[in-house]
Amino acid sequence: MKPNAIVGAAEWERARRALLEKEKELTRARDALSKARRELPWERVEKSYVFDGPKGEETLASLFDGRSQLVVYHFMFAPDWTAGCKACSFWADNFERNVVHLAHRDVTLVAVSRAPLELLESFRKRLGWTFTWVSSARSDFNFDYHVSFEEGRGDGTYNYAPKKGANTELPGISVFAKDDAGAIFHTYSAYSRGLDMMNAAYHYLDLVPKGRDEEGLASPMAWLRLRDAYDVQA
Repeated sequence: MKPNAIVGAAEWERARRALLEKEKELTRARDALSKARRELPWERVEKSYVFDGPKGEETLASLFDGRSQLVVYHFMFAPDWTAGCKACSFWADNFERNVVHLAHRDVTLVAVSRAPLELLESFRKRLGWTFTWVSSARSDFNFDYHVSFEEGRGDGTYNYAPKKGANTELPGISVFAKDDAGAIFHTYSAYSRGLDMMNAAYHYLDLVPKGRDEEGLASPMAWLRLRDAYDVQA
């Protein structure tokens, strides 16, 4: 690795303080954006959805598990796949242990995929995950929230624009709220690079000199493996 300019302690601190001002500016802008996100209007969920989960048949309401806020990670795992998406698995590794903390802030986080429950459970156990993962194979849920694509189902948009490419499964996060009367509302969805902020590993990589170090690869995440498929010597 080729080093940057080498300077003394005083000059390094001046440079770091200058960067800190930019970081503070970004933090203030992010706080304002988060506030605007929380103030978005809500959309009532009128359709009934059925999911297959470890507890049996579930509804969208039951996925809240007694809380008033629900975060759904749309995990790419199509019905005819033998394993889950490695990128979604990377994100799942990052939220795996956060679900208990979220639960104590009135938030339930679950993963939803179209693959049959038995495949989801097998893959979840293989990677040692403990979060709830349910199958939406019997409903239009993935199509209605613009992460699965099939001729004649959904409107063909992804990240609020016409979908590009031939992928039939794409990642996303959707947020729901439930009022005291039990009505459910869709409050937010994010896709594509909008998911970056949920991946702590990428934020750590953004701190180090090489950054994400993905330039020159066949694709940005060509380096990525399932957590049990890396070379143990790496």
